Amino acid sequence: MRIGPYQLKNNLIVAPMAGVTDRPFRMLCKRMGAGMAVSEMVASNSLLYGSEKTKRRANHEGEVDPISVQIVGADPKMLAQAARHNVDNGAQIIDINMGCPAKKICNVMAGSALLQNEPLVATLLAAVVGAVDVPVTLKIRTGWDKANRNAIRIARIAEDSGIQALAIHGRTRACAYTGDAEYDTIAAVKAEVKIPIIANGDITTPEKAKYVLEHTGADAVMIGRAAQGRPWLFREIEHFLNTGTHLLAPEVGEIHRVLTAHVHELYDFYGEHTGLRVARKHISWYTKGLAGSAHFRHHMNQLESPDGQLAAVDEFFAEQSQHGTQLQYLEELAA
Repeated sequence: MRIGPYQLKNNLIVAPMAGVTDRPFRMLCKRMGAGMAVSEMVASNSLLYGSEKTKRRANHEGEVDPISVQIVGADPKMLAQAARHNVDNGAQIIDINMGCPAKKICNVMAGSALLQNEPLVATLLAAVVGAVDVPVTLKIRTGWDKANRNAIRIARIAEDSGIQALAIHGRTRACAYTGDAEYDTIAAVKAEVKIPIIANGDITTPEKAKYVLEHTGADAVMIGRAAQGRPWLFREIEHFLNTGTHLLAPEVGEIHRVLTAHVHELYDFYGEHTGLRVARKHISWYTKGLAGSAHFRHHMNQLESPDGQLAAVDEFFAEQSQHGTQLQYLEELAA
C-alpha cells in the first residue's frame, strides 16, 4: 500500500476516531502492527488553532511515519488554511473528513453532509490539494442515505482532484453506525477508479479483514472501533493474511503490560488530571467481557488518583491471572 511517496509496511490502517486516536493510541497501534494511523479530526476553524485540544491533536512527537492528520470543514479557504497549518506542524499526509455522521458536524454542512453537494466537494478537494505539497486523502461514506449512494461519483471527483487514496465506510450518513456495513458499493468504486481504495466498517476479526479485501478488491482495510481495547488486532490480522493461521490470543500478563504502559502514556500526554479521565474509557475497553469486569469498571470510574487507578488495574489483572495465562471472556464482547 503506497500513498504518495510513503510505502506503508502493510495494508492495515487505524481509522480516525474523535476522542480515541490521539498520539498515544496511534503509536500503540503502530507498534502492534498497523501500517498507518489517522489522527482525530482537527477543525478547520482557525480560531481553534490556539486551543490546548488542537495543540495536542497536532502533537506528533516520536510518532512513526507517515503522520496522517484529518481535517474537517466546509469552507474551501479555511480547509486549505487548516491543511497548510498542519503540514507546518509535521503532517505528512492530509486526510479530509467527509464521512463523520455526527449531527454537530453535519449541521454545519461538514463531514458526511458534504456528500449532498458534489460541486462543493470538488471545490473543497481542489482547494486542499492545491494548498499543500503532501499527499491528500479522503474519507467518505457510501452516500447520504440508502436512496442516494453516490460514492462512485464522489470517487471520480476525488481522483480528478488529485486525491491519492480514498477510504470508504460501508454505511450511509443516515445509517450512522447502525445495521451492518455493506461492501458492494466499495467494490463498485474500486472497479471505477485507479487510486488506492481503503475499505472500512465492521472489520472486527482476521477472517473479516480477509473477506472484505477479497470481496471489494480494496487495497487496504481501515479498522476503528474493533481496535478499542484490542490494539493487538492489527498483528493478528497481519499474521492471518500472511499465513492463513491464527496467532494465539494475548496472555493476561501481556495485556496487563500493554494497558499499564498505555495509561502511563496518557498521563504523560494529557497531564494526570485529564489523563486519568481519558484512561477510564480505555481501561473499560481493555477489560470489557472479562470475569468481574462490570464491578471493576464501576469501581475504577470512581477513582480520582493515578496511583489508585493503576493499583485497581493491577489488582484486577492479578485476579484474572488466577484463572490461568489466557483471559477468560465471560460476557459477550462488543463488535
